[in-house]
Amino acid sequence: MQKNRRTFLRNMGMGAIGALTTNSLFAEKIQQASARLQNTDPLQAALDEDYWSIIQQAYSVSPDIINFNNGGVSPSPRIVQDAVEKYNRMSNQGPSYYMWRILDKGREPLRQKLAALAGCDAEEIAVDRNATEALNTVIYGMDLKKGDEVIGSMHDYPNMMAAWRQRAQRDGIVYKQITFNFPIENDEEIVNEYRKLITPKTKVIHVTHVVNWVGQIMPVRKISEMAHQRGIEVICDSAHGFGLLDFKIPDLQCDYLGTSLHKFLSAPIGSGMLWIKKEKIPKIWPLLCNDNPRSDNIRKFETIGTRSFPIEQGIVEAIDFHNAIGPKRKEERVRYLKNYWAEKVQPLKKVKLHTSLKHDYSCAICGVSIDGIESAALSGMLFDKYHIHTTAMVYANVNCVRVTPHVYTALKELDTLVEAIKELSA
Repeated sequence: MQKNRRTFLRNMGMGAIGALTTNSLFAEKIQQASARLQNTDPLQAALDEDYWSIIQQAYSVSPDIINFNNGGVSPSPRIVQDAVEKYNRMSNQGPSYYMWRILDKGREPLRQKLAALAGCDAEEIAVDRNATEALNTVIYGMDLKKGDEVIGSMHDYPNMMAAWRQRAQRDGIVYKQITFNFPIENDEEIVNEYRKLITPKTKVIHVTHVVNWVGQIMPVRKISEMAHQRGIEVICDSAHGFGLLDFKIPDLQCDYLGTSLHKFLSAPIGSGMLWIKKEKIPKIWPLLCNDNPRSDNIRKFETIGTRSFPIEQGIVEAIDFHNAIGPKRKEERVRYLKNYWAEKVQPLKKVKLHTSLKHDYSCAICGVSIDGIESAALSGMLFDKYHIHTTAMVYANVNCVRVTPHVYTALKELDTLVEAIKELSA
């Protein structure tokens, strides 16, 4: 048993390329391709189709549809799928032994890897199932009383808005929301909207890093700095930022952050992460029970009972794959893919983009609409006629189709989208 544990832990600690053990020949192929781009500027590397064709081969996406809804859930590369299947088979050979005595030992190496990627202390990272669970942990775990005010946006994620509204109904807090008219290409304009709603009763600002509806990148650091000057805490929803944008969590200066790892990190479906600034851990109650709920141990947020160990260990492979590509190289490639199609349809009569194409204000997600066609109908037409899978975003003052490519997206697929929009808008 000790030998099995040591072997497992040693494997979990392997480096970025070396950990891609499920397909060593393909790992070597990626390694050679990445070495060739080692001294290439990420903006230039984003244009290297030979390199990205190798990355595309790592995925097992269906040839029957063109998936442009990676903003919802991204597929995992084969190496991640293989890892989950391998550990699932291991678990089922003797669940209580292999899960609790073998695979459970891999959580701490995973925590270290996530912390290295996030640029923070491993004792600030909790592994959970998605951004909703992570952020609900903070939202329901804060000691807020009747009359305390929270500022959010009508463009935050629906589950987060619902959580704050439930706290307002249950505890009598005051939940205020801003309505933005995106795209906005002025950080101060955004910061000022939050500033205008602040009163002496304001305790929390909830901000979405990358707005899921239209892909607007929000100035989280500037909002955090403004809030902290007034003694206000900041919760950041980075479901669409972490694993896509090249940043470290401390860069944002927020106090709490939640993310889904099954989006742009391409980790297994049903994986997420919670980050809480070390000194604030004791003040947050766990979402689920813990025998020491006021402790400063981040693990108190992980007492969810039996969980999926195979999914957790699949995250390790996803991190290694992400690092093999390179965070900045990946960000610039996905931004290039978004601009590739968006710039081609932008001049078309009747076509409207709902997202900035400037570097600092968007990356993967872009909203598009065609005058005279309802967004739900447009999304249906794209799928029925062209096999292009998107999602209609209709809420508040947002009315568009969201298009989200990923690193496995081929230019010919984007060309199909462009031709489809040209035909439908003609």
